[in-house]
Amino acid sequence: MSYTLTLRTAEEASDTERREAEQRFRRALDAALGDASLVAPTYAAYLQIVGTYGDAPDLDALTSAEREVFDQWQAAESAAMTAAFGPHRYMDDAWFDIGG
Repeated sequence: MSYTLTLRTAEEASDTERREAEQRFRRALDAALGDASLVAPTYAAYLQIVGTYGDAPDLDALTSAEREVFDQWQAAESAAMTAAFGPHRYMDDAWFDIGG
């Protein structure tokens, strides 16, 4: 299963800079989750968890499967943001839209 990825940023970025950041993010996200085919379903499950429990859920309220998905997505997204922008980048400045 493939997914779409689009960089959104308030800062000016050239098409090349945007494309390179998207590629770095995609590579890191795919690697962290194990395969590109796992991104869309893992993200969908994460969004369902957040929709049910909120952005910062009480982890004790999650089932073990929900906790695993929640933790796995957050770690993968963090690794991908670091790969795309570096470890000192403020994440409020840019984000990625992910579609299935």
